[in-house]
Amino acid sequence: MKKQLVTCTINGKLCENYIDPRASLSDLLRGEEHLHSIKHGCDVGECGACTVIVNGEPFNSCIYMAIWAEGKNIVTLEGLSDGEGNMSDIQQAFIDEGAIQCGFCTPGFIMSSLPIIESNEDFTRDEIRKKISGNFCRCTGYDTIVTAIEKTHKKRKAEKAK
Repeated sequence: MKKQLVTCTINGKLCENYIDPRASLSDLLRGEEHLHSIKHGCDVGECGACTVIVNGEPFNSCIYMAIWAEGKNIVTLEGLSDGEGNMSDIQQAFIDEGAIQCGFCTPGFIMSSLPIIESNEDFTRDEIRKKISGNFCRCTGYDTIVTAIEKTHKKRKAEKAK
């Protein structure tokens, strides 16, 4: 099969890759760009371990075709750290709240939380749970994850209000 050129921005960097047109975005990100925060969990869009942000919205990269990324802006967990490699506030909140055990699902949860923590809207814990319901964790239970998201959202919202 003839490979197809896909040009997109990944974590702020313009990237060009020739890919099999049948490849998923997770294949492109892990295989070509060596971004290993994207996990191959279920490969059918059920677990959320491969969640990335595409043009501001979370998507399961295992069922998002790489060719659909043409011209898009993609952010992975690696793109959340600052230029010096320091973690973002939401990554630190997951650590502080003990929202990590094995860590396999953590990148997907963090990426799914971005629209929540960047919003000016108020969310109840139940609303946060619904917004991250596309992600599955077998280790932690969800209370610590929801708490990390809730605290980061409140902190960011307070900073914006200043």
